[in-house]
Amino acid sequence: MATTTLDAGARPAPPRGKTFLGHPRGLATLFMTEMWERFSFYGMRALLVLYMTAATTEGGLGMKIAVATAVYSVYNAMVYLLALPGGWIADRFLGARKTVALGGVIIMIGHFALAVPATASFFAGLGFIALGSGLLKANISTMVGHLYDGPNDPRRDGGFTIFYMGINLGAFAAPLVIGTVGQSVDWHLGFALAGVGMALGLGQFLLGTRHLSATSDVVSSPMPAAEKRAAFRKAGLWLAVAAVFYTVVVLSGRFTIDWAIWPLSIAGIAIPVFVFARVKRDKDLDAAEQSRMSGYIWFFVAAAVFWMIYDQSGSTLSVFADDSTASTLFGFAFPSSWFQSLNPLYIMALAPVFAWLWVALSRRAKNPSTTMKFAFGLLMIGASFLVMMLAMAAASGGAKVTPLWLAMVYLVQTVGELTLSPVGLSVTTKLAPAKYASQMMGVWFLAVTAGDCVAALVQLVLGDATGSTWYFAVQGLAAIVAGLALAMYRRKVVRRRGAGPGPRPPPRRRGGPARRSRAGRRVRAPRRPAGARVPADPPTGGSGQRTAPGRLGTPPGHNPAEQRGRARTAPSLFLCPAHFPGACASREGVPGRQTSRTPARHTAAVSGTPGR
Repeated sequence: MATTTLDAGARPAPPRGKTFLGHPRGLATLFMTEMWERFSFYGMRALLVLYMTAATTEGGLGMKIAVATAVYSVYNAMVYLLALPGGWIADRFLGARKTVALGGVIIMIGHFALAVPATASFFAGLGFIALGSGLLKANISTMVGHLYDGPNDPRRDGGFTIFYMGINLGAFAAPLVIGTVGQSVDWHLGFALAGVGMALGLGQFLLGTRHLSATSDVVSSPMPAAEKRAAFRKAGLWLAVAAVFYTVVVLSGRFTIDWAIWPLSIAGIAIPVFVFARVKRDKDLDAAEQSRMSGYIWFFVAAAVFWMIYDQSGSTLSVFADDSTASTLFGFAFPSSWFQSLNPLYIMALAPVFAWLWVALSRRAKNPSTTMKFAFGLLMIGASFLVMMLAMAAASGGAKVTPLWLAMVYLVQTVGELTLSPVGLSVTTKLAPAKYASQMMGVWFLAVTAGDCVAALVQLVLGDATGSTWYFAVQGLAAIVAGLALAMYRRKVVRRRGAGPGPRPPPRRRGGPARRSRAGRRVRAPRRPAGARVPADPPTGGSGQRTAPGRLGTPPGHNPAEQRGRARTAPSLFLCPAHFPGACASREGVPGRQTSRTPARHTAAVSGTPGR
């Protein structure tokens, strides 16, 4: 039987040469690379919408809020969408190490393109950063896994913990440094500083590449020459069609930014719909797999709604911080971009708390089910926008509200993120059909793409109403309604997942078990004193009999915990790579399926937000 990292008696492999906190030395290389990459990514993102909405006299682009936030949403969506071809390129062409290096170079070029004070170079830079992020983020976490002796190495979970701490450290420091320079000195100098951060990360990666595993150089599924030529020919054809189309539009003088935002947003919504339709039409899937896919769609839609609101932390909330929030607190002045550091700070503070909470609840068999965690996440993200509605009302008439409003909003959103995001990858591994296991891990990240694309379309349609009081109210209420609906129909979702609730176990009676007297009347055994131990009965099995001290026996094959939709297995101490390791998903098991504890490929794409 295969063991896990939690198995008794497991021992780590003896370290070879120098180590990094007891881990392979290559972890230091990947830690620093990811920290600097996130530093550049979140530093640039803290300035992005502020730069686009700033007046041209202040060095900005002078865009309307709706257009600027839509550009931001589509850009963020493309980062996650391009992670899919990023993983494919590593698997079929270059290998993980070369793909990460190439991605770092492209990201660096993109940041320095933003530093050039020209509109064309600005949008070209965004495209480069999205493409490079897709190449890098789809593979660097995989390389962390390559450092260890397989999935059973007890150091593996701790290694991912250290690695994802680097994500949050970079995301926390970036707005404090790059945001300050960009807002206080010069926008383009701030973008250039982000490029310097990526250059430092790339230099660290190239210098430390000798400490990485040789597995990271392997092309796992090399593409035959004929298939490679066909793929290049098809890609070239589509690029040529797009180039000709947009050339005609530009020469006709009708090109606006809408010609880019609308097609990309529609594509970001259509791609996951196409994928789900293809899977549902597959005749090779049996009835159980089709049912699980139907249940999985509920989770996907819930996640898309969540990310639609959550990812506005760098767009509509950033505009509110700059226009309607006081820039002083307790006499200390700070730039509005500093609010972007709150989320990673909250994650680093609260993730250990949630890790302890899930473990404590699991020991008491009270760990919430996956469905309820999703529902709670939706309720929290909806509540955060209702708080924003109140903040907007308080800021009416041009008043500047206290920064504590936004501090509360980011706190509520982070709590919601810690309940929903970690279980996303877990539920995907449980429900994905075996035929589509790898593809469905990538499809999960398309929930972010779909949510951001919906947000972009909403912002374009509403125009000047974007960021208004009712704008936050409607989206907040929609998320709360979705959360309540998911909670109300959780039993239907669980049945779709193949783990129906089944009959409830007999209730425990207070005061000890009931007995019958010789006259046939029911009498109650005397109440045991507090602290008295329950005598151990022999394990006999059978309904109503005792198989272990203090637990009712069950018929063979009957698992009340599984029927209630929550398995009693101890939770992993490693948070699904979607988050800061430590707070893990609930074990809502599917009968007969083995859950992967540490997904190898797509762990990186989720770190587009601190710890995500």
